[in-house]
Amino acid sequence: MSGSEARDSEARESRLANAALRCYPARWRRRHADEAAELAALLIADGTPAASIAWNYLVGAAREWLTPRPGRPLSAVAAALLAAACLLGLSAALVAESGPARAAGTTQSQSP
Repeated sequence: MSGSEARDSEARESRLANAALRCYPARWRRRHADEAAELAALLIADGTPAASIAWNYLVGAAREWLTPRPGRPLSAVAAALLAAACLLGLSAALVAESGPARAAGTTQSQSP
């Protein structure tokens, strides 16, 4: 893989992690998003799969949304709907990032 292809791959993977970070509450993102994005970029550069990082960020986002805050009750139904919306958003990001499938090593034979 050339340097250009590696950078493109890392950029795609960073977008996946950043999509997962958008699932966190705004108050969390204001405080931690830059640091978390930088950490994700470093982990991706070290070879950690972006899907693993994104999954961990999604679990953390769900935990943040489900943690009760004083003076602001959050029902379980609303939390479940929010978690489902985040997962659907990540799924959409994964589908948008994937290119067309290629059948490696297959050829079609032509009949005379």
